[in-house]
Amino acid sequence: MSKSSNTLFAFALGAGVGAALGILFAPDTGANTRDRLTFKLSKYKKELEELIEELVEGKELHLNEAKTEGKRVITEAKNKAENLLNDVNKLIDQINQGNN
Repeated sequence: MSKSSNTLFAFALGAGVGAALGILFAPDTGANTRDRLTFKLSKYKKELEELIEELVEGKELHLNEAKTEGKRVITEAKNKAENLLNDVNKLIDQINQGNN
C-alpha cells in the first residue's frame, strides 16, 4: 500500500476503535450498547470494503494504462527502427550503384 493509503487506513481504524470505545464506556444497557456497536462496526466494515475495492480498481487501472503506454512506445520504436533500416539500405544501394 502507498503511504497515503496506509494513513487513510490508520485513520479509519482509529475512528472505528474510538467509536467502539466511546460506545462501550457510555452509560447504556449492555444490549443497547452491543446493538449500537454491531451497527457501527458493520457500517465501518462496509466503508472499509468499499475503500479497498476502490484502491484495487485504481491500481488495476494504472497497470492497464501502463501496459497500453508500453505497447505504444514499443510499436513506435519498432516503426522508427524499421524506417532507419530502410534508410540505411537505400544509402547502401546508392553507394553500391555509385561504385558500378
